Amino acid sequence: MMTVRNEGCVPHTLRVIVLQPVLEVTDPAGFTLWPVGGIEPYGFLPLSGTLDLAEVGTAVMSIAAHNDVVPDDDRPPRPADPLGSFLHGLLTMDDLFASGGLRVTDTASGVTLLPGCCNGLEERRDWFDVLDGDGWASFGHDPSPLAERQGDAVRLTVDADRDDSPVIELAAGDLRRLLTGMERDLTGFLALAAAWAVRHLPDHAAPVTSALARALLLRDPGPPSPRRPEPVG
Repeated sequence: MMTVRNEGCVPHTLRVIVLQPVLEVTDPAGFTLWPVGGIEPYGFLPLSGTLDLAEVGTAVMSIAAHNDVVPDDDRPPRPADPLGSFLHGLLTMDDLFASGGLRVTDTASGVTLLPGCCNGLEERRDWFDVLDGDGWASFGHDPSPLAERQGDAVRLTVDADRDDSPVIELAAGDLRRLLTGMERDLTGFLALAAAWAVRHLPDHAAPVTSALARALLLRDPGPPSPRRPEPVG
């Protein structure tokens, strides 16, 4: 089945299967280092090149918060200033975490597969193992989503711990095309985040952009060019 795009530029198949990279949003209460907004705390924010300024700010805040941990002995001490302190983990940790994963929705049946607890966007390559590797992968717990290759099809179980779990089935070729579109969405988000960082974090723009690229396992786009689009808003 061919892949088409809906009005929101989200790739899906003619069976109306929608796949999006989503980031778990941390609670922005009391956060004042830059403008944030656009989604409820602990919900999932779809990442793409169409976010507005506040949504990009929320995404950057959340990824930084996911990595805001107490420094160990091998890293420089945490800076005293609020901004430097908040960004310290993001800018100094070797292994970065972006809580979330892939959200798959069958809009015809209303069934949605969400990433489970402790899953991260940096683990999304496991989806390609379903197609080209072991033929299965799981994506966190509570719920425990599971993807399994069955010949030319892929079966997605929303919660493998439930005997009556809803499932989504789609052709392996369609999943591959949707995953390719997902990577384009993440690349588009990173381009927006790079431009956003120049505007809101001018003294940290390059290292923040590089850290976001590492967190998302993407190529560092480098300094924003004059032609690069900026977030709306």
